[in-house]
This record gives sequence, C-alpha cells and structure tokens, in this order.
Amino acid sequence: MSTLIEISSFSKSYGEVKAVNNISLSVGKGEMFGLVGPDGAGKTTTIRSLCGLLKPDNGKLSLLDLEISKNKKDIQNQIGYLSQKFSLYEDLSIDENIEFFAEIHNVKNFKKRRNELLTFTRLIDFRDRQAGRLSGGMKQKLALACSLIHKPKILFLDEPTTGVDPVSRRDFWKILSNLLKEEITIFMTTPYLDEAERCNRVALMNKGEIIAVDTPNNIKESIGKKVIEIVCDNVRLASKLIKENLGYDVQLFGDRLNTIVENPEKEFEIIKNLLQQNNLQIQDHRINIPSLENVFIHLVQNQN
Repeated sequence: MSTLIEISSFSKSYGEVKAVNNISLSVGKGEMFGLVGPDGAGKTTTIRSLCGLLKPDNGKLSLLDLEISKNKKDIQNQIGYLSQKFSLYEDLSIDENIEFFAEIHNVKNFKKRRNELLTFTRLIDFRDRQAGRLSGGMKQKLALACSLIHKPKILFLDEPTTGVDPVSRRDFWKILSNLLKEEITIFMTTPYLDEAERCNRVALMNKGEIIAVDTPNNIKESIGKKVIEIVCDNVRLASKLIKENLGYDVQLFGDRLNTIVENPEKEFEIIKNLLQQNNLQIQDHRINIPSLENVFIHLVQNQN
C-alpha cells in the first residue's frame, strides 16, 4: 500500500499552549483513517495543517509525495476538506452551491458529476431547495458533495457527524463506505469512539500527543486485559471502594461500572467479596473484551 499522507515530528503551538506535540504517523492509499480524541486534543490543528491552512512550528507534512510547505497549491487542488463549520451559501440552492464549488476548483463540465453526487447523497429530489432550509444531516451531505465535485484523491473530514441526528449519521457513514470503493483516501477526526471502530486504522490522541496507532481490534487487544461489567447498588460508592481498596482501573457508564483486569474470573470474586462486606449487592455482571472507549480511558489514565 503506497503512502499518501506522511506526518513527521509535527508540532504546533498557540502562544504557550502546545496544541500538537511532536507527532508522527502515515496513512496509506485507500484507507479510512480516524484521528480520535476529546475536544482540545489537537485533532483540528492537525487536519488544518495537513490542508495547508496552518503552518507547522516544527516537522514535515507531506501529501501525495509532495511537501505541503513547498507545494501547497498543487496539493490543495487534489484534496477535499469538510471543516467543522463548512461555509455553505444558505440563499443558494443545492445545485447552485455545488456549481459554485465547481467554479472554485475550475471544474468545467461539472453537471454529470453533480448529478452523480446528488444521487449518491440522496439529495437529487431536493436540488432546488435553498441550503438554509435543509436539515443538519442534509447540510452535511451537501457539504460533502461540494468537497467531492473536483474528484479529490484525499478527503479530509473534521468531525463530520457532530450535531447530526443518529439516522443521518448512519446515512453519512454508508456514503463514506461507498467512497472507499472509488479509492478515495479518507482522513477524518471524530470524538466518537463508536465511529472510530469503522475505520481501517485509528490514532488515539490526547493533549496533543498520539497515545496509540493501529487497527481498532489491535488497539483493543494491546492492553492484554478484559472488562468486568457490573450492575450493583450505588455504583459510585462501589467504584470508590474498588479503586481505593483494590487499585483497579474503574470506569463509570451510567448505572454500571467497568473494571479493567487481567484475570477476570479470579478478580470478580475479590470485587464481589469487597462489595458484600460493604453491604453492596451485585445484580448482574459479565466479562467483555474491552471497547475502544475502555482502552482510550485506560491509556489516558496511564498517560496522566
């Protein structure tokens, strides 16, 4: 697999705040690559720098075997970028918005491509509707169509489904999966770990640093532990008792807690005895493979 994106020792600061701290990674042709982390992790700074919109303080960024600091215009003609706040013209129709972006990218015979994109995104029946009258999910689909009108080789998506309803999120992911069949390389950022599971590979990012890079399955297996999911009386008290008395990694999810352990059968008995000694009863439990969310929280706690 040829490499289309290469990040080497990249750093970027805003004043005294180090947004990205000496990260390196590569993305191959045809991959869907996810950069995953909470707000403030450095995801948007990374993606904007890759698109040539921010200048790195240190390091080297290359796309399509071209260094972006020396070939910005050539690279930008071959990439698509959907930002967190994509600027659609709300008084223009769907058709007119796509035409506008075709003109920006100097695409002359765009009408056939526009029809393909409208069919692909299921917007063809709404092509005359003003962008300002579209739902959030439809606006994201239109923004995607605009970013694809010039047939980019790499598509950058910055948190594309944030604020979008669940049905539209699902539709959007179907569209992205179909894009991979056209051999478009997708580099996306997301705070949603369930979405990251759909990527070929992911980089987990926190406080400007990459804390893991691999396939979602390999990352989940990398910690070599299992999760005991417990439903019990007073999960907050149970969590406190387990942390203070046993030193286990405990994560709270609503009315249940997850404990990350190496020997789940043995350690469940220890947990059960501790809780019973403190008059807490376990109603249900099960042993699971860690989710990406479990692993991310575990790695962040270790980083801290």
